Amino acid sequence: MHPIIYDVAVSADGFIAGPNADISTFPSEGDVLNDYLARLQSYKTVLMGRATYEFGYDYGLAPGDNPYPWAESIVVSTGLSLPDGAPVTQLRDLTDSALRELRQASDGPIYLCGGGHLAAQLMNMGHIDQLRLKRAPILLGGGTPLFDGLTQRPRLTLSDQTDYGHGLIYQAFIVG
Repeated sequence: MHPIIYDVAVSADGFIAGPNADISTFPSEGDVLNDYLARLQSYKTVLMGRATYEFGYDYGLAPGDNPYPWAESIVVSTGLSLPDGAPVTQLRDLTDSALRELRQASDGPIYLCGGGHLAAQLMNMGHIDQLRLKRAPILLGGGTPLFDGLTQRPRLTLSDQTDYGHGLIYQAFIVG
């Protein structure tokens, strides 16, 4: 069974995007970005919520397009409409059995690509195995929290850490 890894940038006050899904203050160049892009290539399946998927529309993604063409992309949503034959799969019912089936069927690690609400759902269900945080020295004051609706408090064990300077830190944790 392959791990689900939540790999995300987060502000010092715990947000993955500011108000109106603003991500413009997060670092967008340098070693932290290069390392993230290298990690992206290792993921074989990408799991995201509807809002995260539709966020791509602002950057030229068309409905049904796969934003990660090297991987299988799955959007968790009951309200999303995708064109017939779209290379993106829609998962309408986020159940324990659906997640176990996904973890067994994937060709490798699964990238949880955001959505603080979806991340909280998966963490509450015990389906996040690793947490990879690119911690930015910024304050957003609001927006999308890292976990929106977290009710479980799993133990985190630090497994890796890189200091990129200027307050930018990458931390990887094993969950459980």
